[in-house]
Amino acid sequence: MSFEPDITRYWIEVVEVGLDSTPTKENWRKLMRDVITHFPGRGTMFEEKYLEGVAEGEARGEARGEAKGILRVLEVRGLPVPDDVRDRIIGCTDLDRVNTWLDRSVTVERAEDLFTEDDLAS
Repeated sequence: MSFEPDITRYWIEVVEVGLDSTPTKENWRKLMRDVITHFPGRGTMFEEKYLEGVAEGEARGEARGEAKGILRVLEVRGLPVPDDVRDRIIGCTDLDRVNTWLDRSVTVERAEDLFTEDDLAS
């Protein structure tokens, strides 16, 4: 007998909802990682993981867009961008850091000046 993955996931989540706030719920959550949710708004582990993934994906997408903006500002200003600097900018997924670099890109003398000692340490 084979089970449809969607039906199986549905019943896995039914069990979690039924466990409510029992000690067993945490064990169940550890066993059932990475399954999609069938009960939106119920705060199940599956929903939490899904929403975390969505938020992380959005932040990475925003960071990529800002990184392109940094490179564009440097290009328009006529500043050469070495490959290692370009890779660092494009590879950064920390939106706050990328936004800081975007702010700096308007005034730096060289592309390498985007980075502070804190940036270089990480």
